[in-house]
Amino acid sequence: MKVLVVDDEVRNAELTALALGDAGHEVAFVHGGAAALSRLERERFEVVITDLRMPAPDGLALLGEVRRRWPETKVVLMTAYATLESARRALKDGAYDYVDKEGQFREELQEIVARAQRESQLEAENRRLEGTVDSLRKGLATLVGRSPALLQAVSLAERVAPTDSTVLLRGESGTGKDLFARAIHFSSPRAAGPWIKVNCGALPENLLESELFGHEKGAFTGAVRQKPGRFEDADRGTIFLDEIGELPLALQVKLLQVIEEKTFTRVGGNQPLRVSVRIIAATNRDLDGMVRERLFREDLFFRLNVFPIVLPPLRERPGDVPALVEFFLLRQGASPDRVTSAGMQELQRYRFPGNVRELENTLERALILAGSEPIGTEHLSFARPEMMGAEDWVPRIPPEGLSLERLERELIIQAIELARGNKSQAARLLGLTRRTLYSRMEKHGLRRPGEGDEVGEETEEAAGAAGSES
Repeated sequence: MKVLVVDDEVRNAELTALALGDAGHEVAFVHGGAAALSRLERERFEVVITDLRMPAPDGLALLGEVRRRWPETKVVLMTAYATLESARRALKDGAYDYVDKEGQFREELQEIVARAQRESQLEAENRRLEGTVDSLRKGLATLVGRSPALLQAVSLAERVAPTDSTVLLRGESGTGKDLFARAIHFSSPRAAGPWIKVNCGALPENLLESELFGHEKGAFTGAVRQKPGRFEDADRGTIFLDEIGELPLALQVKLLQVIEEKTFTRVGGNQPLRVSVRIIAATNRDLDGMVRERLFREDLFFRLNVFPIVLPPLRERPGDVPALVEFFLLRQGASPDRVTSAGMQELQRYRFPGNVRELENTLERALILAGSEPIGTEHLSFARPEMMGAEDWVPRIPPEGLSLERLERELIIQAIELARGNKSQAARLLGLTRRTLYSRMEKHGLRRPGEGDEVGEETEEAAGAAGSES
């Protein structure tokens, strides 16, 4: 807790600050109300402890100013001239508490600040839950819109949320699988429990197993202590397994055991651990096809596919684009009518391979380019007449020419951003193998040779069969 002690008696200010510092708080002290206001203007404090009787501004005046300018800061008053009337006035004016500067008052202050800390933590947690639990429809970008496909997905999410069933979210990248998963968790009986997310495509197999299930001390080189896994962290809550289609076959067996038996063992361990965890999985891969090709276990697929929800791509609900545009503009602090009619037409015509996430990024970039001007087609990076209506397009060379090196570098950066850093997905977006992508990243200074090298784990054939990005 960050505390400011205010007292015109130098010795008392120092001793009070020392006592609170010994209790584990971050404490500063000043001599007088004017100095306190000056310090508060430069630095945020969670609690102000001030003497009541000081040269102007005194404690009550300081209390009033703090309440007016920093209403979230709690104020505790202390005085050697305690009277019932002054205590009542201080509490009426918004003081958090009041102590008499006699006897063991510093121990009492420690208890008051500890109580304030607990209450602040609870208030912060309540605000977080209120903001998330409010509704499946409020504050979640991908739930903006009234298209039948979206409303069906929302209806299914509302029905499954109160249960403990496993949910499989299916849809392209950027359709909002992460937000749907969060909404289901925070609308469920497990809302007060942990929310744990694991991206199954972000780590190599040897690290992913330890990340999911933990490891014992000495299980492998570098395992200097026991480490609980994400399933243990999620006990009595929800674990969200994003990009489940990227889970290696060896780990699919262990995940199946967790689902069926609710137990698992840490890497290097032999003691079964039991957890109570709800599983929500997500993928943009064709899991049915992967099962036929024996790239994904059929029994695990059936266990995960208890309650599937398909999230529609943005190109199938162009009527929702204006509402989404308004939502994102307001979130950026911009007027909802910043986009010209021509610009809105182009936004509704574009197919958005990156879906809602791409729309958000497009508008953020357009706002920067447009400055104080309305957003028109010239501010939309994709809006070129020769590009519209074609699945595959080739950019036109402008009269002044272009740099092929710069174009390739920019496309690689865009692919990595669209894939949220997943190099396998970025490679698929560019029609490359991961090995080729790494080579070109090194050429453009986007990757150091050997950095995070996972090339040996994937052949070009496997990369080509990986399907569309999650």
